[in-house]
Amino acid sequence: MSTAREVLTPDALAMLQTVADRGSFAAAARALGLVPSALTYRVRQIEEALDVLLFDRSARQARLTEAGRELLRDAARLLGEIDAVANRVRRIATGWEPQLTIAIDSVIARDPLYDLVGAFYALSPPTRLKLRDETLLGTIEALTSGQADLAIGSVLDADGLGFTGTGIRSCVLGQLSFVYAVAPHHPLARTRQPVTEAMMREHRAVAAADSARLSQGMNVNLLAGQDVLTVPTMQAKLHAQLHGLGTGFLPEPMARPYLEAGHLVALPTERAAPTTHMHAAWRVRSTAQPGLALQWWLSQFEHAGTREALLTRHRGR
Repeated sequence: MSTAREVLTPDALAMLQTVADRGSFAAAARALGLVPSALTYRVRQIEEALDVLLFDRSARQARLTEAGRELLRDAARLLGEIDAVANRVRRIATGWEPQLTIAIDSVIARDPLYDLVGAFYALSPPTRLKLRDETLLGTIEALTSGQADLAIGSVLDADGLGFTGTGIRSCVLGQLSFVYAVAPHHPLARTRQPVTEAMMREHRAVAAADSARLSQGMNVNLLAGQDVLTVPTMQAKLHAQLHGLGTGFLPEPMARPYLEAGHLVALPTERAAPTTHMHAAWRVRSTAQPGLALQWWLSQFEHAGTREALLTRHRGR
């Protein structure tokens, strides 16, 4: 006897759907170009393999049993998925990647990023997107380790990190400035003088953990002997400082809505506030053009407005 896997083919599922739609084996046989006995035999083969009755034959009409209705509910989904896979395979053959993985640094503004994701999906591409949250060196490490195809928000110039000749290319998104900020109820908020390193050391700092897994990672703007609260992302660092849990430098565009609303206070510091150039970086193959999905994303970075929005258009509360 045939197994369920052998009999539940796309053609068999479509045949069962035709019987259900036409309401009788005779009408379905005419629609399928079969003699009624051949159609009845095929249906019985499926029922025997499943050990269930799919149609109630007690009346002149072929009515689905509860088991039959359940099978055809899943059959419609399965047939749709088969059609979708076939369409994806055809489009991938034209140069689209099956999947594009994007590592996104936690300083990147999410609203403009998801606007780009929406614009990408509007193309109806066959490429699946996978987004990874990363911080500091973890963003570029995801790329160099082969876990991502594109990194948005690399913290340092790719050439400066020694990636020349490793199949990594990059473009500058823009310069990101930082501001030293505390909650209004934090003790440092009352100072009227530039904050010295000695004053910083007296208070807990909040640090975003480097998500690098294969290297030691980076510690940014922390002082020896200073108490540190480590959180997973730059957004978490922002919210910890909003709650007065510590101090530290925040990306100025990310902090700006909270500074304007009075939820944070910017303080001058004796040490210069850091600035850094943010990059988008991607892997290339020497013998092949980037896939169409990666080409689309790279083309978006050619627009100054897009680059600026990714660094500055953060949503305040």
